[in-house]
Amino acid sequence: MPDKVTYYAIVNDLNSRERPAGVFRRTYTEDGGKCDEAFTTDLVWERSASLVSAERGDLLNEFIEITEDEANQIVERISSRSPRTKRTRSSNGSGPR
Repeated sequence: MPDKVTYYAIVNDLNSRERPAGVFRRTYTEDGGKCDEAFTTDLVWERSASLVSAERGDLLNEFIEITEDEANQIVERISSRSPRTKRTRSSNGSGPR
């Protein structure tokens, strides 16, 4: 059986579900474990304890469950705004200079 993945929009006082601060995923493994990751401005998924902190009462961010498609849209938005993406496009000639 494949791992189950749940995606979350990260929302705080300055953001909304439609324009979240970021995206988070929790992967449940077959052996009963779980792995929590946030998509970063370095354009990679990195382990994060933010959801566990929220579950324990940290109210800095709200985690709203979303679909995989919604998560992919947020990843695309973050990627398109990243200086890393702009540098890569400029260096290979496919983006603005």
